[in-house]
Amino acid sequence: MSWTPRTTPRISTHLDPRLLLAFVTVAEELHFTRAAARLYVAQQALSRDVRRLERELGAELFVRTTRQVTLTADGERLLPYARRVLGAQDELLAAFREVQPRPLLVDLNSPGLLTGRRVLHRARELAPEQELMARYESGLAGAARELMAGRLDVSFGRFAGLEPGLRAGLDHQLVRYEPMAVVLPEGHRLAALAEVPVDALAGEAVYAGAGNPRTPEWTDLARRLFEGRDIEVAAPAPMAVGEEEFERVMAKTGTPILAVVDFPAMARTVLRPLVDPVPLSAVSLVWRKGLVHPGFDALRRAAVEIGTADGWLRRPVNGWIPAIDVDMLKRGK
Repeated sequence: MSWTPRTTPRISTHLDPRLLLAFVTVAEELHFTRAAARLYVAQQALSRDVRRLERELGAELFVRTTRQVTLTADGERLLPYARRVLGAQDELLAAFREVQPRPLLVDLNSPGLLTGRRVLHRARELAPEQELMARYESGLAGAARELMAGRLDVSFGRFAGLEPGLRAGLDHQLVRYEPMAVVLPEGHRLAALAEVPVDALAGEAVYAGAGNPRTPEWTDLARRLFEGRDIEVAAPAPMAVGEEEFERVMAKTGTPILAVVDFPAMARTVLRPLVDPVPLSAVSLVWRKGLVHPGFDALRRAAVEIGTADGWLRRPVNGWIPAIDVDMLKRGK
């Protein structure tokens, strides 16, 4: 006579709560047809879920005959555990339905820049029950690291200017082709012009954030624009924090500043749009992949709404952006 050793059934380490709900409902009804009606599922699907749970637990939970359904000893043992698991799941879902989501942290780069501020203002109108809080990280590269660390949720800026390693963990949505401009001292030789042709800056050194670890994407954009035009990116200036300090330092150096057309006014300077061609900064909404928040949904809707109404996504016929930006926006990466 041969002897076969008894083996312990292998029990699944993960149980789908849906299977527990099927089991508890049948246990309470002791009738598969009524239980299926209560769960709004087909009886065949309910029976399949119960059999799957029995396989995963390695135990028979019900005795089924043509006349009745009864719980086995293992079924009786499982029932209180299953009810506690389902009760805990209900409590978890109720807690997240009742508690207001945490604030959405939105980086606007600098207080004076208009694009992000307008989108944020409209998003607050679209979702007044949500808390959307502004932050100011000065540049997208600096903000991107905060996004990846979970200390920020959303920022604005030139996505193509980020390092590939940062872009891999982020996603983006184009918000605006923002025309670029130059800030000139009042006495500058080009200050009297209503618009400044890009080539008219030949021989100049223009400040574009060189040396600022928070804004390398802006410096890169400037270098691509100035290439072959005899325009230099000005040497790094002392790091200035805040509008007043930035204004003071730039007034002291007297250096033209590469900016955008909505750049805030500075004392003793003039802001002039750049033309021939019209250089554009491709401003995107940028966020950490996988971000889920009702305020974020409102922010994306606001960007589309304003962009459509104000023509932010229309590129001028003579508009210029770097080839890398064009390619990335086409691919959406």
